[in-house]
Amino acid sequence: MHARQIMSAEEMRRALVRVSHEIVEKHGGASGLALVGIEHRGPALAERLAAAIEERESVRVPVMALDVTPYRDDRGGAIDPDAAAVIPSPALRPFDPAVTTVVLVDDVLFTGRTARAALDALMDHGRPAAVRLVVLIDRGHRELPIRPDHVGKNVPTARSERVEIRLREEGAAEDEVVLLS
Repeated sequence: MHARQIMSAEEMRRALVRVSHEIVEKHGGASGLALVGIEHRGPALAERLAAAIEERESVRVPVMALDVTPYRDDRGGAIDPDAAAVIPSPALRPFDPAVTTVVLVDDVLFTGRTARAALDALMDHGRPAAVRLVVLIDRGHRELPIRPDHVGKNVPTARSERVEIRLREEGAAEDEVVLLS
């Protein structure tokens, strides 16, 4: 497989800082926001967005992780509403979804099925005041009518290509986004 870098560590950092500004601007401040990272790379990206918001606004936005695996309709299993979808850890803080705008954070938007599963999982834990979607990479090829509110970078791809996000938090030597063809 041929790998071509489409975002460097610095380009990722700048995109996340820009998106953090967009989130705060659209919401009218940082109060009442919560970032929910969709497993596996979403929580790390959500933490980075929270840090960027805190640096500018002096407000620490709560961050949580969301495992949508039990809610996927394309992985051969039935939806399991009893599964633990929101997984708090010591670094991830809870929030009250009834009075919060939840910003779902994912690494790559492709067909839209992960975002749909995330909405289902989120609603099982209470209905937020509003939900917005942030993705680092939007590669197109939607199968569902889902559109992100904030995008780090739009990358036109062939369906056969893969976008891979490499993060230091996951053991990568450096942050980067590569297109595998």
